[in-house]
Amino acid sequence: MKINRNSPENSIKRSKKLSDHEQVVEFLKNLEHPMKREIEEVRQIILNVNENITEHIKWNAPSFCFNNEDRVTFNLQGKSNIRLIFHTGAKVKEHTGKGPILEESNGLLEWVTYDRAIMKITSMSDVESKKEELTVIVARWIEATS
Repeated sequence: MKINRNSPENSIKRSKKLSDHEQVVEFLKNLEHPMKREIEEVRQIILNVNENITEHIKWNAPSFCFNNEDRVTFNLQGKSNIRLIFHTGAKVKEHTGKGPILEESNGLLEWVTYDRAIMKITSMSDVESKKEELTVIVARWIEATS
């Protein structure tokens, strides 16, 4: 049996492909995680940092891009916390300094390598207490890695 790829039915299926943003919305709608409220709040904080931040799904979680390059990605593996992975995208960027890409004095970032850091979130009160600093860190991370 031959399939007509140009049939109206197939055309409708192709046009129903979700945009990256819609995929994130759908992912969160279906997400069953004890920290779903915190995830949604952190997502809004990050999206509000810069109007040019976009989102999609990477590593089975929302990821945030700047100039089409991933910069911050959720890690939702734990049940008692969520983690934000700050990174430079798929390709390692050249770094001339001796330390981490970003100087951060509050100790909110745990450095894995000079170009990758993790921030843990443990509760809604933790989100609220880190909101201002998270906003600054995301803005500075984008600046330092773009």
